[in-house]
Amino acid sequence: MSALNVKPPHSLGPVARTAGADTRDLRVSYEFFPPKNEAMETALWDSIAKLQPLNPDFVSVTYGAGGSTRERTHRTVKRMVRETNFKPAAHLTCVGSTKDEIEQIADAYWGAGVRHIVALRGDAPDGIDKAYTPTPGGYAYGSDLVEGLRKAHDFEVSVSAYPELHPESGSWDAEIDNLKRKVDAGATRAITQFFFEPDTFLSFQDRVADAGIDIPIVPGLMLQPNFKGLQRMSKMCGVNVPSWYAGLFDGLDKDPLARQLLTASLVGELTAELHERGVTHFHLYTLNKADLAIAVSRVLGLHNRKKESA
Repeated sequence: MSALNVKPPHSLGPVARTAGADTRDLRVSYEFFPPKNEAMETALWDSIAKLQPLNPDFVSVTYGAGGSTRERTHRTVKRMVRETNFKPAAHLTCVGSTKDEIEQIADAYWGAGVRHIVALRGDAPDGIDKAYTPTPGGYAYGSDLVEGLRKAHDFEVSVSAYPELHPESGSWDAEIDNLKRKVDAGATRAITQFFFEPDTFLSFQDRVADAGIDIPIVPGLMLQPNFKGLQRMSKMCGVNVPSWYAGLFDGLDKDPLARQLLTASLVGELTAELHERGVTHFHLYTLNKADLAIAVSRVLGLHNRKKESA
């Protein structure tokens, strides 16, 4: 693709303004995944140590398809409670667990001091592209899981939202109705799938508000400098990659540093544009790496912050 076809969505003006603006209303949260081996565990906890001084609103830890990382998620979250100043939120899905098992998991988290769950329906264990089938004896959908968790304990419950429609949603009416069911069941926050342009999120925010849904809608922002990996992820999740974005990464397959710098710039600018237009909470998908998360947080004007007393 020729550089002449690259058309960034907006100027760098908002970045400069946000960096010097009052940031007392800003909140940031980070997402991690449980490590698969000792080297990944070391890298994760190194990133956590670097991010602690930013005092995020909360951090979340993902849960593999079919509960494939269940024990590693539990172990990571419980260690965060013991050893960090983070407020961890554990991901939990309907897939692969009965209602009784979910209740036992919820009890274990509550007993360990975890007060926040990210409740998700989950995808088929065979892959996101396979048909979803509810687990026998389990919760069928995210709204059912939310209701069960709220009955078990007084958890704060976050749920997912999709600014470009969930791949299985047939219409915007179905998408918004599903979110409303989760809110009616007790969800207290929605975190979105990642996206690339500010109007994608802002248009979705308007749809949600028009439907009378008043919980916070937090934009999820992907920090993935591997563009080929980002393309694969976007295709699976039904996320549109704008041609201008793809053009910026053209020819950088063998230049990881350039891709990392470009990712920090683009996500930093996206967050700054959203903040300029009234968004105050951002959820960063860190991929267990601190550097890009720190860079974007600093673009927003967030530096080391003291933890507010309760």
